[in-house]
Amino acid sequence: MKAFELKETFGIDSLTITERAKPQPGPGQILLQMEAWSLNYRDLMLVKGTYNPKLRLPCVPLSDGAGTVAEVGAGVTRVKPGDRVTGIFMQQWIAGEPTEAKGRSALGGGGPGMLAEYVVLNEEGVVQAPEHLTEEEAATLPCAAVTAWHALITEGNLKAGDSVLVQGTGGVSLFALQFARLSGARVIVTSSSDAKLERAMKLGASAGINYKTTPEWDKAVRQLTHDQGVDHVVEVGGAGTLPRSFRATRMGGRISLIGVLTGNSAEVNPTPILMKNIRVQGIYVGSREMFEAMNRAIGLHKLQPVVDRVFPFAEAPAAFRYMESGAHFGKVCLRI
Repeated sequence: MKAFELKETFGIDSLTITERAKPQPGPGQILLQMEAWSLNYRDLMLVKGTYNPKLRLPCVPLSDGAGTVAEVGAGVTRVKPGDRVTGIFMQQWIAGEPTEAKGRSALGGGGPGMLAEYVVLNEEGVVQAPEHLTEEEAATLPCAAVTAWHALITEGNLKAGDSVLVQGTGGVSLFALQFARLSGARVIVTSSSDAKLERAMKLGASAGINYKTTPEWDKAVRQLTHDQGVDHVVEVGGAGTLPRSFRATRMGGRISLIGVLTGNSAEVNPTPILMKNIRVQGIYVGSREMFEAMNRAIGLHKLQPVVDRVFPFAEAPAAFRYMESGAHFGKVCLRI
């Protein structure tokens, strides 16, 4: 079988297709014939060597993928051959609170990744894909969608009439937009592109702010909320955007800290958290229990993930370069 590996060095150009023996499932395991994958910013950081510079190579990257169960090992009862499934991001986080051990079970970071034609996973580490989704749409769910669901629904207790600010138009942000709209919430989106803001409005956003032409976007958010601020911020920028997110959040509001797109070296004054009684919650994807609850909602409402572009499996480096360019709106996928 074919797999992509980082062999001796990091870098997009170092991704190389290698031939490996087809793996076999052991007791409690399944052999998954992969059909589609999706890229996350974490994957890009990993490939470039900024996510975990001490990662031992060789390494097969990627956390997200969907496929068909080809074979099952002894004792497997949760799935059967022919089932369409996706892997869960943290293979050991089934339910309950996260732990360090569960965190270390994330695919494509410390352990084996998904960017191969066949992957062996424990039967507990997969969920059934929603029937109405294509393989590439199903592949978008494990990281970005579960993260947005965890932030807004599981932890955020979002309700109709709430207001949500989402930053940018990447995978997590657009899933947050879609889940917020399902909940009856109002959504404000920021982007550096008017064209992307227009597309976000078509998905249901109530307002869009171009942070290039309106650098003080926090003031614009307050104007749009009658100087109150939003109930919830989906924060993907990190240290560079947190100060404005503090100002854009209402008294007693919530910030879900998800990404570090602007870096992590800026100095952040924590005083507004205290003075505005803001809850700042770190969100690191989520459990299988959250994933399954989310899939029920996706299936009920026939929600369609936003897939920007699909590359052939063999063109994985080109897909990473496209993602790095920032031109995408939604998810970048690969397909056999």
